[in-house]
Order: sequence, then C-alpha cells, then structure tokens
Amino acid sequence: MEGRIGLFLLFICLMAAVLDGQTLGGPMHDKVVVCYVASWAAYRPDGGKFLIEDLEPSLCTHLVYSFAGLDAEKLTIKSLGMYIYVYLYTSIYICLFTCGMPTCLVHDPWQDLEIDYGKGGYKRLVGLKKRYPHLKVTIAIGGWTEGSLNYSKMAATPETRERFIKSIMAFLDKYNFDGLDLDWEYPARRDGRPEDKANYVALVRELNEAFKPRGYILTAALGAGKDTMDAAYDLAKLSRYLTLIHMMCYDYHGTWDGKVGANAPLRGADESDVLSVEFTIKYMLEHGVSAYKLVLGLPMYGRTFILHDPNTRDVEFGVTAVQAAGFKGPYTGEAGFMGYNEICQELTNKSSKWTRHWDEQSSTPYLRDGARIISYDNARSIAMKVKTAIDYGLGGLMVWSIDTDDFKGACDHETDAYKDFLDRYNKIVDDPVLNEALKTLNLPDSHHIRSRSAYTLSNGRLNLRIPEPRYSNYPLMETINQAAILSIEEKRIEDEMKVVDRQNVIEDDKGKPDSASSSRVNLLMLVFICILSLWYKF
Repeated sequence: MEGRIGLFLLFICLMAAVLDGQTLGGPMHDKVVVCYVASWAAYRPDGGKFLIEDLEPSLCTHLVYSFAGLDAEKLTIKSLGMYIYVYLYTSIYICLFTCGMPTCLVHDPWQDLEIDYGKGGYKRLVGLKKRYPHLKVTIAIGGWTEGSLNYSKMAATPETRERFIKSIMAFLDKYNFDGLDLDWEYPARRDGRPEDKANYVALVRELNEAFKPRGYILTAALGAGKDTMDAAYDLAKLSRYLTLIHMMCYDYHGTWDGKVGANAPLRGADESDVLSVEFTIKYMLEHGVSAYKLVLGLPMYGRTFILHDPNTRDVEFGVTAVQAAGFKGPYTGEAGFMGYNEICQELTNKSSKWTRHWDEQSSTPYLRDGARIISYDNARSIAMKVKTAIDYGLGGLMVWSIDTDDFKGACDHETDAYKDFLDRYNKIVDDPVLNEALKTLNLPDSHHIRSRSAYTLSNGRLNLRIPEPRYSNYPLMETINQAAILSIEEKRIEDEMKVVDRQNVIEDDKGKPDSASSSRVNLLMLVFICILSLWYKF
C-alpha cells in the first residue's frame, strides 16, 4: 500500500514538473497585439497596483516596457543611473502624494534593474519568453514627460545619432530585449526644431541598418493628430524603415478643449473633423504607410470632466463647456484621467449615481453623475475599433496600457461587447447574396465539437456564436482578441458577398441589349419608316 502511495506521489511530482515547464501560446489570430506596460504602475495603491506577475502574456504578441530615458548630456539611453536611489529614498513618497500619478517615476532603475536589491523589471519581463515563446519584448524610450528637446539634439548630427545607436545596441544586448520602441513626443514639436522631421527619418534609417544583422525589432509610437503628423513625420519613409508603427489614437479630446469630448472618437463630428480614429487611419494610408505595418492604438482609460454648469440638461460632445481640470481616479491619481479599472468599478458599485450614455456619432460611451462626466472606451467601443482596423487591413492593435485594464477581475462583465456584430449578422442572415456566398466559403459545421470559428453553418444557414468571457480578468484585452477573430471571419464573409454581387451585376448586364447596338437598330428602323412613307407618298 505504501509503495502505491509513493508511486502516486512520484507521478504527481513528475506531472507538476512537466506542467511547470510547458510553453504557452498567444492570441488565436494572425494580427499583432502590442501591450505597453507602465513600470510606474507598481507604485499605485490598493487594487490599482500592477506588477509584472499580474500580466497574462497569452493576451499579447508584443510587450513594451515603458520607459527608458535619454541622458541629457551623453545623449545615450539610460535608466537614470545611480543617483536615482538618493532621489527614491528622499522623495518617492513626496512624489506619490503630491504628483498624483507618479510621472516622476517613469524612469526608475530600482524597478528596472537588479542592482542594490532592485526589482529587476527588465529581467522579469524578458523572462516571460521562456514560458511564452511567441512573445517579443521591447524597450520603449521617451514618453510624454521626456519631451522633445533632448531627442532633437540627439538626432541633429550623424555623430550624435551614432553615439545613441551604439548605446542602444549595447543596452539591447545587455538586457536581452528584442528591439526598441521610439516614443519621441514629438519631432518638431514641444521644444523640437523644424529639421527634426528629416533627422527623425535619418535616425530611424540608421537604427534599421544597425538592427538588421541582429534581427532586432524597430517600432515607433506616432502622434495621431493631423498637425503633429504634418510637422513631425515623413510617413512614407518611416514606413519603409520601421517594423511596426504604433498609432497613438487617443487623447484627441480632453479638458484642454474646454468642452466635453471623446478621448478616442471612431468618427469625427463631421467630414471636416480631423480628430478621429478613422481620419488618422486614412491619412496615414494615403501618405504612404503600409497597412500591414500600421497598428491601431486603443486606450484603456478615459477622460474626466467637470461641467461649468452642473444644471446642464443634455451633454453634447464638442459643445458643452467644462472646467479647466477634470477629477482624479483613486489609483492613477491624475486630474482628467481614469483607468478603465477605475471606471468599471464605479459602475459595479450598485450605490453609485452614474448614468450610462452613448454618443452615436463618435461611438463612445460616457457616464454622468451631476456635473461629473467620464468619456471612455468600453468593450463595445473597443470591438468597433478592432473591426475598423481589420476592415482597413491593418497589422494589428496596440493598447496603452495593459495595467489599467480590469486586471484584478473586480468588475462586472459587460454584456453588449459584440452588439454591433450581432446587428450586422441579423441584417445579412436572410440575404440571398449570402446564401450564394456560403456555397464557396467552406465554413465549418456548427455541430463540429472542435470548431473554434465564430461563424459556422447550421443546416445550411449561417450561425453566429457570440464569444463567452474566457478570463475572469482583462475584459478589454479579451474583447480585443475575440473581436479580432470575429472581424477577420466577418470580413471574409463580406468580401465573398461582394464577389457574388459583382458577378450578379455582370450577369445582369449580359442579359441586357448593348446600348450602342440598340441605338443603331433604332436609327435603322427610323430610316426604314421614312423610306416607306416616301414610297407610299409617290
């Protein structure tokens, strides 16, 4: 008996060892999903504190550690150096309690490195590839708080660019990153110079040349506003040298407008509105960016507002006046900003007074509690943007940032994430054109137990299976991946229906008489009638 127990325990230990060593995969589609990880999220209080151990790497294809900095004197990449420790121990708490969101900790060697009992963030993030070999892990340099001045100086001459690139190569080699994400915000803006536009291309080209022999990835986060794109980027040339372009399609509107607005409107207020996701996509494609390199940025946060007049009855985007600063969330602590995890907990709280609303033009949800407004993205609006990215043939999706999704699973799941997919399905399910398209689409049978497809056939009729939540955590990330699968399959159906439509038009045209031939026949008949009338007359 004891021998059997021993064998059983040995079997359990062996199985545990096997399971512990197994590798895991990523998203079940062919689009990239780039997840930025904000290192300073580790300092957030309570349920907002985000550690690398909180990550679910199977939801992403790329992880981007944010941020490294630029040494103002040497113009090389850095994690701020040893002097940060004096700063950390003397002012970390001042920063946390006076700055709100600790942007002063954006570059933090104690989180990044292992020296002096540091947290080793670089090593821990890169180490995830052992169990998730599909992952690419890169380091981002820059960010909003770094500004543009030092980057303008670094890119100004071949010598300073070369020094920077050498430091990058050594940095990637030392910490085993797969590449670099340039987050210069922005060339020729924010203390930059007009020549930055050309120098930025030179920097990217030279980085590309240095990276190729080592197989490193080179990406860049680009501003999505038209004024920024015009001043900062030669888009066609950047597309040539970058592996991927991360479009920062958010922060289109906020308290700086003096009006309520959508953080990331899918469509603009009218045809002349250049501040929208659709405009940015079209603009970049029209200016030479390859669609497969374009990655649509999605915000996992919203913008907060306080109305000038709390008695305002109806809130109208782009019209209703607001105060100069919004309110803070309990975790992120930044006026005018709330992470999705903060917003969804407000909604989960049954005693809260928030009322839900939807702005149809921009496809944006918003909440109201008296004078307080939150304009944000939920599962439904995210799914609609994913659909847009797939329809334009983009390379994938990017999120800023994964640490403000509901990574603790504290919120109720949203029930209308795929409402628009269901509405489109109901419109086409009885369309004769669809029935023709189904003959060549070769969709799987809905009764096939192993089928993972969303769109299947059931007795010759198209069937849509709305995804059920797979994880208790990360509802927005889950929506991105599920919506990508839905959108890819839906686009295949739509494309086949267009083919059938074109064939029907061609066949209809064949059945009609040629207009030129018909005109000639009519003319001959007229001449014949004239001749007959003359013959009878004489």
